[in-house]
Amino acid sequence: MKGETSVSLSVIIPVFNEEIIVQKTLIDLYNILINSHIEEFEIIVVDDGSYDNTAREISTSKIPCTVLTHQENRGYGAALKTGLRHANYATIAITDADGTYPNEKIPEMYTYYQERTLDMLVGSRTGKEVSYPFLRKIPKFVIIRMANYIADTTIPDINSGLRIFDKEIALQFFNLYPNGFSFTITITMAMLCRGYDVEYMAINYLVRTGVSKISPIKDTLEFFNLLSKIAIFFDPMKFFMPFVCLLTLISLIFLIKDIFIVHNLSQSSVLFPILTVLIFSMGLIADMISKK
Repeated sequence: MKGETSVSLSVIIPVFNEEIIVQKTLIDLYNILINSHIEEFEIIVVDDGSYDNTAREISTSKIPCTVLTHQENRGYGAALKTGLRHANYATIAITDADGTYPNEKIPEMYTYYQERTLDMLVGSRTGKEVSYPFLRKIPKFVIIRMANYIADTTIPDINSGLRIFDKEIALQFFNLYPNGFSFTITITMAMLCRGYDVEYMAINYLVRTGVSKISPIKDTLEFFNLLSKIAIFFDPMKFFMPFVCLLTLISLIFLIKDIFIVHNLSQSSVLFPILTVLIFSMGLIADMISKK
């Protein structure tokens, strides 16, 4: 939290079927942290129902860490929420077990986070070395543009899995966090829409070890659905106004056609203006509720 004087950090790592890389990730991370300026730290590994040899690999790593286990696979967000509930320190870092994120940047990010007294620092995957599947770039481009509009700011990377944030603030939005991969989008948008101090640090994004758990179509649709819900929750007029403008334009087209060409008002000329007023009214009511 802001004003925190102790140099302490809880690192949460969600894990699901990462037997190939999880041990190396834990050993490397522990060595990075033990040789850094961070005085106190804990590594919390959340095994999200792995059915391979992940649990054994974690155990044989001999790294001092807290291991929390889900009996079944509940999702990336669910694993992070479990870790967040059990974290002992006020500052949280999250990263992945698959070797994609440069965990050696965590001490540098932590220093910057504290010096700038931030609420969240996101590792933005805009470094010199970024390995990102092309098919995921297109939907991500659209999602970020939507997010920029909703949050009224420029977001370099909305869903990076390497970030540091204030636990107390994160817990304020706990009930909003989904169990899936949208956890990172939700916490980013929640903090931005509520005016918290969020900054970004460029990082590399390496080739993944193992098989990706992301379902491109399903998770992309979930992201769009989530952004709509976030807009309605935090700034309803940002969600409703595009529809109001579109309906207003359609209403004008029908009115102009009926008045100047057909010389007779059609049902559409009456219904579309009524629908426009109804949608606008819904937006106003939702906006008043969100500001209570």
